[in-house]
Amino acid sequence: RFVESGGGLVQSGGSLRLSCANSGSSLDAYAAAWFRRAPGKEREGVACVNAGGGVTNYAESVKGRFTVSRDNAKNTVFLQMNDLKPEDTGAYFCAADYTPCLAGRAIVSEDYNYFGQGTQVTVSS
Repeated sequence: RFVESGGGLVQSGGSLRLSCANSGSSLDAYAAAWFRRAPGKEREGVACVNAGGGVTNYAESVKGRFTVSRDNAKNTVFLQMNDLKPEDTGAYFCAADYTPCLAGRAIVSEDYNYFGQGTQVTVSS
């Protein structure tokens, strides 16, 4: 069971750090990803990290601003979000599965079977 935290209201240019803690089985065999859903839009893949933490991949819209990482000892995945923009507003979800996280490969929700409940991020202009 995933529990996301760290969302909130922030001004444009600000930062937030999201956490996704798993209270069930160990995550260290799974790739993990972050998705977001903006109001009226489809769920969008934002970032992923492979099981070992050494490979990451990002959507073009967040490259250079967001950093995904994980601490397998704590069964937790993180998303550091800097220079936030109003278009980053949405509900953010973490996900995990055996799907590999590869640089340049699209991050799509169909590849993941395990999702958290989400945490809301709102960026004001």
